[in-house]
Amino acid sequence: MKILIIGNGGREHAIAWKVSQSPLVESIYCAPGNGGTKDEYKCVNLNIKEIDDLVRFAKDEKIDLTIVGPEGPLVDGIVDRFKLEGLKIFGPSRHAAKLEGSKIFAKEFMKKYGVKTAEYESFGDLEDAINYINKCSYPVVIKADGLAAGKGVVICQNHNEAKDVLTAFMEKDIFNGSGKRVVIEEYLEGVEASILSITDGLTILPFISSKDYKNIYDGNRGPNTGGMGAIAPNPYFNEEVSMQFIRNILEPTLKGIKSEGMDYTGIIFFGIMITQKGVYLLEYNVRMGDPETQAVLPLMKSDFVELILRALDKRLSCFNIEWRDEFSCCVVGASKGYPGKYETGFEIKGICKAENKIFIAGASYENNNLITTGGRVLCSTATGETLKEATSRAYEDINKIHFEGMYFRRDIGTVN
Repeated sequence: MKILIIGNGGREHAIAWKVSQSPLVESIYCAPGNGGTKDEYKCVNLNIKEIDDLVRFAKDEKIDLTIVGPEGPLVDGIVDRFKLEGLKIFGPSRHAAKLEGSKIFAKEFMKKYGVKTAEYESFGDLEDAINYINKCSYPVVIKADGLAAGKGVVICQNHNEAKDVLTAFMEKDIFNGSGKRVVIEEYLEGVEASILSITDGLTILPFISSKDYKNIYDGNRGPNTGGMGAIAPNPYFNEEVSMQFIRNILEPTLKGIKSEGMDYTGIIFFGIMITQKGVYLLEYNVRMGDPETQAVLPLMKSDFVELILRALDKRLSCFNIEWRDEFSCCVVGASKGYPGKYETGFEIKGICKAENKIFIAGASYENNNLITTGGRVLCSTATGETLKEATSRAYEDINKIHFEGMYFRRDIGTVN
């Protein structure tokens, strides 16, 4: 098979790495890919980004399967476009992708189908939103309605913080339209878990659980990022939590997908909060998480391509995903200043010394040197028989790597 993978981050490198292991696959094209996919087995990078160009390439090269990594193209309707041309593609339709593309749409969907989630109100007018925060209890969670690269959710401890966030989102428009409408949500105290899953629209099969570390600083402090590390499986996702998740979140979500007639063959990601009052859904993503993917896929024994083909054939109900009886840890190396302003263009050294897998997120080759190009630059990933062993190996590797201003958290896998 010829596979086309769309995206250029650490998640896409991990997908390409996993797909390359399948005996079904002969060649992989990564559009646009990065410095990691350039070196990956069976992979070739393509300098193609526009949907029309991707469609043309897939038709000309007779691509057998396209896998979409990031949420942007899904929300923009790339799946609908490919299907219109008779091309096989893995991902939800534009309408189904609104489960991630609009927080308001998602919350209304959850409410309609009885998915257990936090109480909320939605607003499109700044004055109305400020009137609401004048009388609500704190802390409170404010979410930009649209896509915001993982930075559109803020926990506000008091009224002044909430007012500043609303002003930044709705008036200053820091997310270029994505924060013009907001969700103001009840704050839930607990431990988060990420449950990546695959669906064919008839069945949802959950992957092994994981835990993402979103804050920039140790001790879960500082602003949210796209994710500074992840572990799998999540130690807090026990059998009782799993049962509550399936009963109160997964099953009503599947009912909603069916009832709404959504064209949904792809990944559905559940971000959940485990509290003393039960398990709540925080958000849907319609693609694989980053960096959760980098922690989860190394534990998957099953052929990922075969799994995707089963989903496309609507035959997931009879597929048993096999997992390694191990633990995984992923530590993200970021540019100085991320998630705010940061500089790029620095040479990365020491990757050849790593003994485990390094997934590249924001780096590309210039004159045969790997140079930083993004905020999150690389992901040091390792597995082990215990979480401590996996964590130790990931940190041993990332300590061998260096670029100017490199920053990483030092407590991934050791804090809640």
